[in-house]
Amino acid sequence: MTAIRLLLVDDDPLVRAGLSLMLGGADDIDIVGEAGDGGEVAELVDRTRPDVVLMDIRMPSMDGLTATERLRGRQDAPQIVLLTTFHADDQVLRALRAGAAGFVLKDTPPAEILDAVRRVAAGDPVLSPAVTRQLMRHAAGTGADTRRARARARIAELAEREREVAVAVGRGLSNAEIAAELYMSVATVKAHVSRILARLGLNNRVQIALLAYDAGLLDGSGDEHGERGN
Repeated sequence: MTAIRLLLVDDDPLVRAGLSLMLGGADDIDIVGEAGDGGEVAELVDRTRPDVVLMDIRMPSMDGLTATERLRGRQDAPQIVLLTTFHADDQVLRALRAGAAGFVLKDTPPAEILDAVRRVAAGDPVLSPAVTRQLMRHAAGTGADTRRARARARIAELAEREREVAVAVGRGLSNAEIAAELYMSVATVKAHVSRILARLGLNNRVQIALLAYDAGLLDGSGDEHGERGN
């Protein structure tokens, strides 16, 4: 098994040491570098080629949000997981829209942080359905009507089956759960997700979920599917 190459970014050296000790002991994790500020990340990514960057969202010089936006704008960008102390935070939402694969709370148990790194490396989001809904509802404020119109226009570009998959992704379902619910193979689900990402110019499943919410397709915003299958 090829180890997941992980870059740690946090301005607190004690936090970095704790993460390094906690994650570095796993057989499938290779910590390839550490940084104390977002401004150091681009150079370290070029030098160490990580698969995943685990990064604090709040740092004094360049924060994790700015670093995320800069990284995700590059080709072959690593997946990014943000560390935060807030469940629903404007900066977290901006980072997810910029292409971060998700976030974990700093008080998350070590095993769950390790699981988050593994899931993101495998291409899965690290937001639970409950937390995803909380974040998205938090986003439904200023500019919501404009976002809805734009999102619906983009969703209209999808075929009906792709739209169904997008809604399922937005509900936080895994590929296997989507396959069971929509009566298709996991491979077909993966193909649909890849086409959705390519057609709409999105980075990851979290952005699909955000778009589905903005378009009014999810529970609490006009979802015709509701909680079916959960």
